[in-house]
Amino acid sequence: METDGMNRRDFLKGTAWMGAVAVAAGGCVGRACAPVPGTMLGYAAPPLKKVRVGVVGLGSRGLRAPNRLSLIPGVEVTAICDLRPERVDMVKKWFAENKKPLPKAFTGDEACWKRMCEWDGIDVVYNVLPWKLHACVGVYAMKQGKHAFIEVPSAMYLDECWELVETSEATCRHCMQLENACYGEIALLEQRLCRQGALGEIVHAEGSYLHDLRSYFFRENQNYEYWRLAWNRDHKGDQYPTHGLGPMAKCLDINHGDAFETLVALGSSQFGVEEWARENLPDANPLKRWKIAMGDMNVTVIRTARGRVITEKHNVTNPRPKSETFFIQGTKGAVGSFPFRIFLESDSPKYSVKEWPDEKYTEEQRQKWMHPLWKDASAIAKKVGGHGGIDFLMDLRWAYCLQNGLPLDMDVYDLAAWCSVCELSERSVRGGGMPQKVPDFTRGGWRTAKPPDIQTVDLGKLGLGMEGVKAGAGYNGV
Repeated sequence: METDGMNRRDFLKGTAWMGAVAVAAGGCVGRACAPVPGTMLGYAAPPLKKVRVGVVGLGSRGLRAPNRLSLIPGVEVTAICDLRPERVDMVKKWFAENKKPLPKAFTGDEACWKRMCEWDGIDVVYNVLPWKLHACVGVYAMKQGKHAFIEVPSAMYLDECWELVETSEATCRHCMQLENACYGEIALLEQRLCRQGALGEIVHAEGSYLHDLRSYFFRENQNYEYWRLAWNRDHKGDQYPTHGLGPMAKCLDINHGDAFETLVALGSSQFGVEEWARENLPDANPLKRWKIAMGDMNVTVIRTARGRVITEKHNVTNPRPKSETFFIQGTKGAVGSFPFRIFLESDSPKYSVKEWPDEKYTEEQRQKWMHPLWKDASAIAKKVGGHGGIDFLMDLRWAYCLQNGLPLDMDVYDLAAWCSVCELSERSVRGGGMPQKVPDFTRGGWRTAKPPDIQTVDLGKLGLGMEGVKAGAGYNGV
């Protein structure tokens, strides 16, 4: 693991460097689409009437991604890619059965993803490969002139975060992390509350990814080469932070008015995975003897430049129902999920601070503050499926933005800041809770950048209705 990712880039603070790189690449400087020359803050690419997508990685998360994307008007899946021909055939079968044009297939060898990125029949590379291939494929795609959309976490090391930022700036291509948790009902509602100031000044935010994945780690042929288990074997800290952190960062306008500044992380010892392996695997299975570095519970605390505090929790190795908890505390109220609860100080004469308001009040507030995107499109998204519809909402939004020449909801600086927690939390845990300075990937741009606001989509303009989508086409797994 690199330990000098921040120091080596101290010289990258000036806008002169950013402009020089962009000019050399024939990139963003002087482009009307970039509000600040040499940066991707607020960047909007020229509109694409038809968005041609190539999906790389057809494993558990990626197998149904081509199906889901093909249901969005104006989006055509023109290419699919996986090392295993049988996975490619499964996708082609669905396209044939649903009378959709068959995408071009890239398969059979380790370089097939490069050939897909180089092909001129796609505008977007939709990267659903294992973690270690996220950043390198994203960088290569952008260098081939493609927008890069990358599954979570999109980068595992600081060097990868910087490389994605620098490449996006130099090529003027979008690089967005596919963080579906930002599109859940309560996450969107919380963003709306914060944006409209209903909670006052935000003091603290808490996110978490608490999900029992023990049997998933060991499932036969589920994880190609057991790559996710192997990552947890070798690393400490929070290596999957963005589901809990992303929605909270959106609420606090991180990189667009505030910034991560200092991080501290602590991890428990490892108990759950090794215990499960001893009790459930046959003696002949070598995985039974693996020693796992990652502790069961990891807690990361981040202080921001404006003095707010974010707590991020990660636990995937102990028995409990799945919960991605989001909680926001402001000077005028608080709101949280799992279960949804809300308290606004303006209502305190009626409701005591000794307990959360009753179900009637809570439901009234849920309806009052429901985000327009959820109100307009959640029924269609739920029909398609994919983590309760949030996968489809996420894809619908970025496709709509590309088609209409709008800035994306999340940019490459969001990707880098959120993913920096992977390496920084490991450094902190291995250092006994040693504080870590979080790099400023915007190089000061966060101070004046306008927060990107998730908006709804014009379903009529898209020509999308309930009858136009196929039930169950989306992904519904972990």
